[in-house]
Amino acid sequence: MALTDQIAVTHRQLATIDVAIIAFYFVAVFAIGFYFSRKERTSEDYFLASRNVGWFAIGASLFVSNISTEHFIGLAGSGATSGLAVGHFEWLACIMVLILGWGFVPFYLRSNVLTMPEFLERRFNRSCAVYLAGVSILAYIFTKISVHLYAAAVVLEHVVGWNPLTAAMILVVMTGIYTIAGGLAAVIYTELVQTLVLLTGAVVLTFIGLNEVGGFAGLRAAVPPAYFHMIKPISDPEFPWTGIFLGAPILGIWYWCTDQVIVQRVLAAKDEGHAKAATIFAGFLKILPVFVLVLPGLIAYALYPQMFTKNVDGLVTNGDIAYPMLIVNLLPHGLIGVMIAALLAALMGGMASVFNSASTLVTLDFYKKARPNATELQLVTFGRMATGIMVGLGLLWVPFIKLLSSQLYVYLQSVQAYISPPIAVCFIFGILWPRLNGQGAI
Repeated sequence: MALTDQIAVTHRQLATIDVAIIAFYFVAVFAIGFYFSRKERTSEDYFLASRNVGWFAIGASLFVSNISTEHFIGLAGSGATSGLAVGHFEWLACIMVLILGWGFVPFYLRSNVLTMPEFLERRFNRSCAVYLAGVSILAYIFTKISVHLYAAAVVLEHVVGWNPLTAAMILVVMTGIYTIAGGLAAVIYTELVQTLVLLTGAVVLTFIGLNEVGGFAGLRAAVPPAYFHMIKPISDPEFPWTGIFLGAPILGIWYWCTDQVIVQRVLAAKDEGHAKAATIFAGFLKILPVFVLVLPGLIAYALYPQMFTKNVDGLVTNGDIAYPMLIVNLLPHGLIGVMIAALLAALMGGMASVFNSASTLVTLDFYKKARPNATELQLVTFGRMATGIMVGLGLLWVPFIKLLSSQLYVYLQSVQAYISPPIAVCFIFGILWPRLNGQGAI
């Protein structure tokens, strides 16, 4: 097949081996999910996996909870648009996750809390807890659930021609089933499998792409030199060095050290040692996305420059097609199945984490406060119902995301940047400065 013919392909038909690989992935995930659904009995079992998870599983869960389909689409898209600079967010996370382990985890575990709003309530007052729980739930709808679904719909439409809305609904139902059934234990241990699948697919595609473009030498010759500059000038519209070094750490502390989706994993650790070891493992894993998710964006730009549209300033405006384009045009059957499984693993891992954490906040920080005498069974049942409501709200938001930004990852970071600074400040000063009171936190 000639290169021009390859580029004209909009999606690929799945062969029998591809379908078999995807089916095997689903069977493995559901088997793990339902195995742990038989073990949970109390709200602590359901929401915190009985606080008995080892460091390896937690570290993998931290990675997959963060790396979802929007990272495949958004990081590669930003790579095709402006180069490697977006990788700063990933490498910064290596440091932030260590700050979580050594700066915040000791306080969280010793206070024996189940949620981050509960921590603020004990440290300050109920108003702080209500604010954080409310903002977090809204953030999950507008920047997590909806973005996961949109990114998955984009990939599956471009790669295999599935209807975006239908694909999103099917994946929501499948993810919701094992999340609702098994709670955090099911989420964490399925994410352990999903980490292996995700990294396998991403690494294979990166090596094939590099080989196709002629190695690093060929890649450097085919893309603008500025694409390899990690440090951008202060005038850069997307990644000025001032924002990266002065602003992004605040966003990082909020996300990695105070967000329920992330912290809930380390709260499930067997002990403080396992929690710290998990953050070290997750920090090493966060080195990889620059090479297996951002770099493919540059490879796509080098191989198919004519497929990217540019504005009057010469900047790429449709970078979100970069990763799907590589899958469609470079991978043979069999590897297509592996890659689809990797993308599904990323989506389902990230979405399951959000579902579980959102239901934890709604149940423990609102429902349990309103009904302090609720039984353990009632708490778990309400948590499962809350998951379904969150999914529905996320689905309603999906059609509007594309209107806000052509770069999915930039949209995600932009929305989060508005809500993160005050929350990060309250946690930092709440731990380091005993004199800060509830009124000051508000």
